[in-house]
Amino acid sequence: MLVFSLVILLFFRRASPSAATNCEVCVGFLQKVYGSVTSAHRDLTPALVEDELSRTCAAAQGKEARLCYYLGASSDAATRVTSSVSQPLSSHVPVEKVCQRLSSRDTQICELRYDPQLRDLSSDVLRKMRVVELRNILASWGEECRGCLEKHEFVSLIQEKAPLHVHSVEL
Repeated sequence: MLVFSLVILLFFRRASPSAATNCEVCVGFLQKVYGSVTSAHRDLTPALVEDELSRTCAAAQGKEARLCYYLGASSDAATRVTSSVSQPLSSHVPVEKVCQRLSSRDTQICELRYDPQLRDLSSDVLRKMRVVELRNILASWGEECRGCLEKHEFVSLIQEKAPLHVHSVEL
């Protein structure tokens, strides 16, 4: 019985994703913050990192803005745990480790995922998508399909507006 439980434990431990893939928004955003602060300053202090975090959070949108809310670096956040980020980053602790520590405090931090990016907006790919997904594409571009009732109307509008919003996508 003991051997069986050890095998199961090792299997699930190996099957679990790494911290980098598990906390993709946290790792990506904090790497951006750390890269910008290290490129501008040679010696890091927690106050310097915290200022850069606040500056980057002011311009953040989408999932990164939600992460800033969880960290307390946004103006509307209820709690403030930015010292949990600024202290380790000023000591050059790897970003993955910082996100792992943050996830032990708040599991929502590692549950954030970036929305998948569309690479192909051909009519075949769009026809296979649900209407809700098509509406979300238009909403992310700031567009709205007024009076659209059928899926083909959404598809045609997306193909019409795609050159204005997406530059490196196959049509």
